[in-house]
Amino acid sequence: MATITKVFAREIIDSRGNPTVEVELTTKNGTFRSAVPSGASTGAYEACELRDGDKSRYLGKGVEQAVKNVIEVIGPAIIGKDVSDQAGLDKLMIDLDATSNKAKLGANAILGVSMAISKAAAVAAGLPLYQYIAKLAGNTELRLPTPCFNVINGGKHAGNALPFQEFMVAPIKATSFKESIRMGCEVYHNLKTILKKKYGQDAVNVGDEGGFAPPVQDINEPLPLLKEAIEAAGYTGKFAICMDCAASEMYVEKSKDYDLTFKNDTPTPVSSAELVKTYERWVAENPIVSIEDPFDQDDWEAWTALTAALKGKAQVVGDDLTVTNTARIKTAIEKKSCNSLLLKINQIGSITEAIESAKLCQQNGWSVMVSHRSGETEDTYIADLVVGLGCAQIKTGAPCRGERTAKLNQLIRIEGELGEAAKYGYPAWL
Repeated sequence: MATITKVFAREIIDSRGNPTVEVELTTKNGTFRSAVPSGASTGAYEACELRDGDKSRYLGKGVEQAVKNVIEVIGPAIIGKDVSDQAGLDKLMIDLDATSNKAKLGANAILGVSMAISKAAAVAAGLPLYQYIAKLAGNTELRLPTPCFNVINGGKHAGNALPFQEFMVAPIKATSFKESIRMGCEVYHNLKTILKKKYGQDAVNVGDEGGFAPPVQDINEPLPLLKEAIEAAGYTGKFAICMDCAASEMYVEKSKDYDLTFKNDTPTPVSSAELVKTYERWVAENPIVSIEDPFDQDDWEAWTALTAALKGKAQVVGDDLTVTNTARIKTAIEKKSCNSLLLKINQIGSITEAIESAKLCQQNGWSVMVSHRSGETEDTYIADLVVGLGCAQIKTGAPCRGERTAKLNQLIRIEGELGEAAKYGYPAWL
């Protein structure tokens, strides 16, 4: 038994220069540290990320109140308790908060503690974190994920005109995670050469997640660029393409349509039905296996139409739609609105709830893609999480920027630890 003897928190900065919460939790086995990520493109139904709102500090984005809540409210309530009771301690914190979206204490406060608890419990159990997470989830098959590298950026993550947020490449035919990293890096560097030649030096500046933001003007422009880079690297037929449309950002509530030039002054409205046809055409013409957030988080009918249209061709991934929340996921299951979950631990705010969401999806035949956020830290938690859950899909940016490569490097280490027992890739894509 390892009981909690001390809980501390501090305000640190994330990869975008914004404050976030770091937690340190101490037991007889040492001190265990966790740092909480933060999103830029956030769903309306996500758990509350508590910010101070004091414009004189960090433009109002400080997290001193969340830090104070960890030290003065959560800490005293959990000191003396056994770290092996993940579900019980997470429930205690949720009950202390007593709101539907963790608005009182902050999901960023609760999650930091929840992550640290699991790290401490793993050591107490004599297990690597990924194996401990597998134990919590009742999962018996550890699997290294297919990485989905975000190499062309648009939407809120870039200053170009491209409305869609992420264009990703996935090395589905790699034989190991280590090989998938090499393949991804080689495509990334070939793409850099192609973009530099076509658009100039400024096109290869990197965005929040390490991807490029070339000055593309047309929504059909990125896909041929990705295929050209894959071919130039010598991997034709060995990569698939994944997309995150982040369509809630371009949704116009008043007219119930989507503005493809929402970052410019002149609107270009298209209907949900027109977008369905665009996505269908893209999947037919390109090796696309995954489309995330193709519509607004409340445009349920469009989601259902696309999921039916792409059945057996590409997964439709819920992010803003489902926000790692079992209630939203259950609605999506009933409406057949998507068939894959983007799992972001800070959307729901505790490890127990994140695991519950993943298990609910897997039990209903969905795939699960574990995800970083645009505001990341050096914490590699999601690398262990994706292996422990066995869901075999991860997106954690491009193979560039330390807070992104930290997760990829941790996965290389895990594969090395597992040795011959290591299994790679999402089975349906192999």
